[in-house]
Amino acid sequence: MSNEVNTPLLQVRDLSVRFGAKEVVRGVGFDIAPGEKLALVGESGSGKTITALSLLRLAGEAKITGQALLRGRDLLSLSEREMRGVRGGEIAMVFQEPMTALNPLMTIGQQIAEVLELKKALTTAQSAQVAIELLAKTGIPEPARRANSFPHQLSGGQRQRAMIAMALASEPALLLADEPTTALDVTLRGQILDLLSDLQRSSGMAVLLITHDLNLVRRFADRVAVMEQGVLVEHGSVAEVFRTPQHAYTQRLIASQPRRDVVEAESPEDTPPVVRTQNLRVVYPTPLPGFRGWVKKGEFVAVQGATLQLPPGRTLGVVGESGSGKSTLAQAILGLLPHGGELAVAGQGWEQPAMRNTPANQRLRRQVQVVFQDPFSSLSPRLTVEEIVGEGLKVHEPALDTAARRGRVEAALAEVGLTEVQFPGLLARYPHEFSGGQRQRLAVARALIVQPRVLVLDEPTSALDVTIQQQVLGLLQRLQKDKGLSYLLITHDVDVIRAMAHEVLVMKDGEVLESGGVGQVLDAPRHPYTQRLVAAAAVLPGG
Repeated sequence: MSNEVNTPLLQVRDLSVRFGAKEVVRGVGFDIAPGEKLALVGESGSGKTITALSLLRLAGEAKITGQALLRGRDLLSLSEREMRGVRGGEIAMVFQEPMTALNPLMTIGQQIAEVLELKKALTTAQSAQVAIELLAKTGIPEPARRANSFPHQLSGGQRQRAMIAMALASEPALLLADEPTTALDVTLRGQILDLLSDLQRSSGMAVLLITHDLNLVRRFADRVAVMEQGVLVEHGSVAEVFRTPQHAYTQRLIASQPRRDVVEAESPEDTPPVVRTQNLRVVYPTPLPGFRGWVKKGEFVAVQGATLQLPPGRTLGVVGESGSGKSTLAQAILGLLPHGGELAVAGQGWEQPAMRNTPANQRLRRQVQVVFQDPFSSLSPRLTVEEIVGEGLKVHEPALDTAARRGRVEAALAEVGLTEVQFPGLLARYPHEFSGGQRQRLAVARALIVQPRVLVLDEPTSALDVTIQQQVLGLLQRLQKDKGLSYLLITHDVDVIRAMAHEVLVMKDGEVLESGGVGQVLDAPRHPYTQRLVAAAAVLPGG
């Protein structure tokens, strides 16, 4: 028995993956013992996901060489029929975004039952019952009712739990978890990690966690393997690697936590705020059931009684989980939603309804600009860099000629660290020709070119790797110092709030539960909800 425990469950030896002439994984080797939790860490493009997909031979047209021995059998030399028995049977996978991984046309119960019928040869009635039991095991409330729900009828956390239930249906020896918490709020991340740990301990399965989130690694894994550009550069116990990282890339990753570098001095008391709200209320109309719905609409209150002030040159962080109302609050401040209560930007209110493009509203739009979460989806793929960055000038300064507008575009790009010297032909390039961090710099330049006083930053770094996140936060901190910009920072990342914010607003279910200075709210939170948020973001010992 002891020999069985000491024998690795999976042995990967000299694994290489090539797409045509491009080698994306080179000579990777690692072991996973039965019941062990190994984290494979690296930034986007490091090869960690391709490594995992190669184990299941799901890497498309890639040419894979080396060995991947699962209990002594080389997965890379098995027939396709034999691999179908391994996939979802001995090795199961949980994907990053359950909404795209789950079938939208089948109920959750049907999707889990399908695995049980194929892998366990259970009858339809038996599969349906076991599916409910698996959902209960993952902590989904009312599992019998939820089994009849379609994916879009579940919350993000419930969908991820359903994915885990499906993966566990065949009682796998190894679970591949590819960024299983990236799309979730901070408290849900903690819940999913705790769930995986509990299920791993009770079932004895091994877990390969693929992630770029170092806090998750500290909290969850036994050992860590670090990949850079397709090569495994370092591996060891979590405590060892984080305490004394040997490779320069590992050192850089660990040092890439958000760092605070902001002007701490407060604005004079008589300085008017650039954004002020008093009892702000945002309501969405909802249909009423029955005959009443023909003549009357119901109401969903998305923001209730929000009061805040944002002084010049300061950052107000708005933190809360999905559905808390923080993005709705931002849209109201941007003049994109009708609202009740008082709202003033640069001393002026939006002409209601706020969405109308009146001359007064257009002048006000220049004062408040926005940087979105995902620069790839917020930048038009059909426009060049010059057209994207200069678009605001066409609206707000139409008298500028082409040469003057181009000069302003080049100056805005230089401010965010993008120049022709680094990127020949910069103005004629398209967004897909840039990395994620560079695209976010383009988004910042587009917002800055009309010289606003306020930037609304909607999760500006959550789609970026840790080292790129640090660079973008550093850029935003420098621009605030140089230009006296005010930031409304919308995020669920407590570390980003600590690095950037002067004051914090905590929201839940459309209400402001707590507000104050960043140290006061995060170091001594009064409300139980804030205490839970801060505790969920804290780094806990692995295991």
